[in-house]
Amino acid sequence: MVNQSVKAENPTGMKHYINPLVRSIPPSGIRKFFDLVSGSKDIITLGVGEPDFCTPWHVREACVYSLERGMTKYTSNAGIPELREEIGQYLNDSFHVEYNPANEIMVTVGGSEAIDLALRALVNPGDEILIPEPSYISYSPIISIGGGVPVGIETTAKDEFKLTAEALQAAITPKSKVLILCFPSNPTGGTMTYEDYLPIAKIAQENDLIVISDEIYAELTYDQKHVSFASLPGMKDRTILVSGFSKAFAMTGWRMGYACGHRDLIDAMLKIHQYTVMCAPVMGQIAALEALKNGKEEKDRMVESYNMRRRLVVKGFREIGLDCHEPQGAFYAFPSIESTGLSSEAFAERLLFEGKVAAVPGNVFGKGGEGFIRCSYATSVAQLTEAIERMGKIVAKIKHEM
Repeated sequence: MVNQSVKAENPTGMKHYINPLVRSIPPSGIRKFFDLVSGSKDIITLGVGEPDFCTPWHVREACVYSLERGMTKYTSNAGIPELREEIGQYLNDSFHVEYNPANEIMVTVGGSEAIDLALRALVNPGDEILIPEPSYISYSPIISIGGGVPVGIETTAKDEFKLTAEALQAAITPKSKVLILCFPSNPTGGTMTYEDYLPIAKIAQENDLIVISDEIYAELTYDQKHVSFASLPGMKDRTILVSGFSKAFAMTGWRMGYACGHRDLIDAMLKIHQYTVMCAPVMGQIAALEALKNGKEEKDRMVESYNMRRRLVVKGFREIGLDCHEPQGAFYAFPSIESTGLSSEAFAERLLFEGKVAAVPGNVFGKGGEGFIRCSYATSVAQLTEAIERMGKIVAKIKHEM
């Protein structure tokens, strides 16, 4: 006989079964905003953090050929040895950091999994994790899910959105354990030089901080070469370097990333990885290997194109009356909309509904993001030009109403 109390429909739904910590995490601010775009026509989208290029053909062909050869089985948990060796060589040649492929490099399902693994391996309940903000929106939720406490450190346009030693030192408490760095920055395009990093490294050492350095945009720098935090004196062993193939090699959908660090840290991350995803897809690993070995020419062409668009959008924003820090990396501009007198969300909504241009409100990226919007320039010049023209009309209209 069926229990009538079970059979009866639960008026509260199923939410009471869900972990309260998960229930308390708000949905993605970006996803929430772009749900508004769904079904709308004639929208120019400047919100997606994704290259508009297709993965180069020879990279796709390597994947196809691997399938034709029947390469469809599991790999080692850490990834195929050839790819780990190539990652090690690439990092040494490009950024002057040296890792042992046998035990200091692991291949992950995108850079996102690498960040999640690093945090899960490191964070105890109550540990404070320091995050320069505005920042990538996933850091704080992942930290919270693991029982840690995200601590935002505001960076400003005045300082070119760099992390200053003074701001970092002021945020440190006895509970501080991990510092997350993401330069070049999503959403600001801010970067750090070797000299900028030196006092940060000193503070990390003095306070015994582990550093997760998210360098997914390392190849996308313009007026200066990227500096890997792990290359600073004394920082290699206390840094987990995270990167991947999504941005530089136009491979977002392939979900191929990697993490490098001290063998003890990588071993702990690998332990979680082997129980959750086993290994990254073998065909994706083969494609990533081809990208590293033979993809430099296409990568450089894409960076050159982003650089041209970067100058176009910064000039365009300034001409329509929006102050805009000149990004030195990634493919985002972060113009200030404070002159309009509107909040980030209010401006983004008017831009969307009246101007048919979708951008991301800056406040979703944490401290210091209010008063800005994030605009990706990883789209065509024609669309960027049209978007700026539409945005100019909205800005003029708003200022006329003031």
